[in-house]
Amino acid sequence: MTILVTGSAGHLGEAILRTLRARGSPARGLDLKPSPFTDAVGSIVDPGFVRRQMGGVTAVIHTATLHKPHVATHAKQDFVDTNVAGTLNLLEAAAAAGVKSFVFTSTTSAFGSQLRPESGQAAVWVTEELPSVPKNIYGTTKLMAENLCELFFRERALPVVTLRTSRFFPEDDDNPAMRSAYTLENAQANELLYRRLDIADAVSAHLLAPECAQLYAARGWRLFPAIDRVYVNERARRELGWRPEFDFAHVLRSLRDNRDFRSTLAREVGSKGYHDTLFDDGPYPVAS
Repeated sequence: MTILVTGSAGHLGEAILRTLRARGSPARGLDLKPSPFTDAVGSIVDPGFVRRQMGGVTAVIHTATLHKPHVATHAKQDFVDTNVAGTLNLLEAAAAAGVKSFVFTSTTSAFGSQLRPESGQAAVWVTEELPSVPKNIYGTTKLMAENLCELFFRERALPVVTLRTSRFFPEDDDNPAMRSAYTLENAQANELLYRRLDIADAVSAHLLAPECAQLYAARGWRLFPAIDRVYVNERARRELGWRPEFDFAHVLRSLRDNRDFRSTLAREVGSKGYHDTLFDDGPYPVAS
C-alpha cells in the first residue's frame, strides 16, 4: 500500500512522511520544492503530472496548499489554481486510479469571521456546527476544495476524509502585539490551551484513515458498508472528565503492533453466555 503525500516539503507533509518512513510504510512525497522527503517535484496544478503520480497509490494525503501567510504575497488566482484546481486534479486522478482513501487537509480558517466572539460572549466554542464564513481567499478556497471532496464522495464514491486543522506551525505569531508581549515558547504553550495543535497529533489524525485500510487488508478484514448510528459520549467527557482508552484509534495501534485490541480485563472476564442451553442459530434466541 503506497501513500501519496502532497506538500512533502512543508511542515505537515514532512512530518507525515517522517512518520511513515519510520514505520517502514511505502510512501511517496510530492511538492513544488525539492526536499529530502520529496520524491517527485512538480505542481498539482498540472493534471498530467498528478496523473503520473497515481501509479500504485492506494491512499492520498493532500496537504499541499497556499496558506494564510501567502494572502499578502500571492494573487487570488494563485489560490484558486493551487487550492481548488489542484485539489480537483488530485480528486480526478485518485478516483480514476481506484484510490481507497483520500485525506484532505483543510483549515479552521474556513470558519473565518465566525472565530471572534460577539459582544458579551466570552469565547467562541468551535465545533463542526459553527457556520463557515471565510474572511479571506485562503479560507474561501479551502472551503471550495472541501465541497469538491464532498462532491467526489457522492458522485464517484471516493472515500474522503476532510480534517480542519488549527495552527501547528512553529513560526512566530503574525500579530506584532502578541510577539512583543510574549516569548515564542510562552505564547505557544498558552495556545495549546485553546487553539494550537501539536504537529504529532496532526499526523496521527491524518494517518488514521489510510492506516485503517492497510491494517484491515493485511488481515482480510472489512469495515461495515454503512453504520446506522453513532453513540456520542461528549457529555460524559465534559461533565465526568471521562476519557475512553479503548477506542478505534487504540484498535489501529494494537493491529500495528500485532497486539489484541481488547483490554486485559475484557479478556480475563471473557464470554459467559446467557443461558444454560446451547442454541443452533445464535448465542441466544431473539424475540420477534
